[in-house]
Amino acid sequence: MDGMDRLRDRVILITGSTGIAAAAAERCVAEGARVFVTSRTADHARRLAERLGAAWARAELTEETEVGAAVAAAVDRFGRIDGLFSVAGGSGRPFGDGPIHTVTGDAWEATAALNLRTQVLVCAAVVRQMLQQSPNASGTRGSILLMGSVTTTDPAPELFATHAYAAAKGALTALMTTMAAAYAPEGIRVNIVAPSLTKTPMAKRAAGDPAILAYARRKQPLAGEMLDPDEIAKAAIYLLSDESRAVTGQMLKVDGGWSVMSVSPEPESEP
Repeated sequence: MDGMDRLRDRVILITGSTGIAAAAAERCVAEGARVFVTSRTADHARRLAERLGAAWARAELTEETEVGAAVAAAVDRFGRIDGLFSVAGGSGRPFGDGPIHTVTGDAWEATAALNLRTQVLVCAAVVRQMLQQSPNASGTRGSILLMGSVTTTDPAPELFATHAYAAAKGALTALMTTMAAAYAPEGIRVNIVAPSLTKTPMAKRAAGDPAILAYARRKQPLAGEMLDPDEIAKAAIYLLSDESRAVTGQMLKVDGGWSVMSVSPEPESEP
C-alpha cells in the first residue's frame, strides 16, 4: 500500500485487530507511523502486528488495569503516543440487545461495557500520557479518534433496532465533544468517525441477509452493499495526521450516502 508519510515518526495506538482496526493499522504503517495494536484476542493482534512490523499487547479493554498496562507498554516501546484510534467494540445482540422494550439491565451493561466503557478507559489512560508529554513538531500533543456509528444519528429501525448499542455509541459523541473542549488548550484534539454498514466481523449477520444488503444498496449508494474498511481507515489517517491539525470536536460520517438518502426498508417493486 502506497503512503504519503503523513504519520512519519508518529506513534499510533489502535484498539482492535480486525476489520476497521486492521485496515487502519495497515494505513498507518504505510504512512510512516510506529503502530501499537492492543486487542483482547491475542492471536489476531499478534498476526496483525507481525504482518505489519508493528508492536502489540493483549488486553481486556473493559478492565482498567489491563488498559493501563497496554498503554504503558506502548509508551515503554515507543516513548510517547501521538494518536489513538479507539476502534474496539462490537454488537450487543449476543447479550440480548434489541428494541428497548426487550432490553434487560444485564444486556445494557454488557453492551455498554463493550462499546462505551472500553473507549472511556482507553481515553483516560491515553490522555494522562498525552498531558505529560511534550508537543510534537506540529505543536500539538496528540489526536484521539473514537469509533461511532451513523445509526446513532440516522437510524434504520426496521433493520437495525439495537438500542443499547446506539445509546453507547451516541454517548461517545458527547464524550468526544466534552473532551475536545477540555483538552484543546493542551494541544490534544478529539474527533469521532461514524461509519455506516461496513464489511467487518461484526457485520456478519447483515452480510448474510439479502434484505439488508438490498436496503444497503439503496441507502448507501456510494458504497454498494457494504463499505470497505479501508474507506474508514483513509478518514482516520486524515484525523490522526497534521492535515487535520485545526480540527477538533467533530463527527465525520463515512457512510456512502446513508445519512442523506431517504429510502424505504421494503424492496423496490419491479416495473
